[in-house]
Amino acid sequence: MFGVVIECDRSKGNVYYVKNREVLNDNKLANWLLHNYNVPEDFITYNKMKDRILLEEIPLGGAFVSPIIEAMQENVELIIDYQRYEGHNETFHIQPYALKVYHRHWYLLGFFKEQNAIRQVALDRILTLNKTHKHFTLPNDFDARKYYAHTVGIFVNEELKPEKVRIRVHGKQVEYMRALPLHRSQQEVLTQHGKFSEFEYKVCLTPELITQLLSLGEAVEVLVPIELREEIKRRLKAASDLYT
Repeated sequence: MFGVVIECDRSKGNVYYVKNREVLNDNKLANWLLHNYNVPEDFITYNKMKDRILLEEIPLGGAFVSPIIEAMQENVELIIDYQRYEGHNETFHIQPYALKVYHRHWYLLGFFKEQNAIRQVALDRILTLNKTHKHFTLPNDFDARKYYAHTVGIFVNEELKPEKVRIRVHGKQVEYMRALPLHRSQQEVLTQHGKFSEFEYKVCLTPELITQLLSLGEAVEVLVPIELREEIKRRLKAASDLYT
């Protein structure tokens, strides 16, 4: 399941070992599966403790994961009926490229024939999904990791270029940032022990980045770029005005 090679060293008394341990370090999907299914093997014991072991609720849409993966393996198009948050429904013909998990939601990334462009949809908004027999060819230059490389979250605007973002983080939030980086490009570039630390990123200025920074509240100050700093300031003032 995880591409792990287990071998036996007979010279040491039939000792079994993982030959390619780096696979578990490099394979984020394998790590995600291991962490998310790390529940007791004895499900009878687990059932007895169900009121004391609290798991996050999984939103709707998980039922579509398997057929989407099958369509990705077979390189066949999908037809989905989709309900937008605004309430209206749409039908899309999609060439499925990749699946992504973000904030406990599944997203399907693919080429949408109606828009003639790469787009994505949340699986929990899909009403119906059907595989077709129409095959497609995945572009040779498509790489899902590179596609999302410079974005925080799932919003990608191909017209945006990554910029240097620098933030100052105060108090206990510094340790949280070290443990759970805002983005894979995070670098700690300045530390004033007991006071603050400064982190730098190479990311696109997307709405999701702004939302994430705002969620950190008074513990974080955006230093550069100035337009991001001013936008955060404007949003905070608008929020403050609601309480005056």
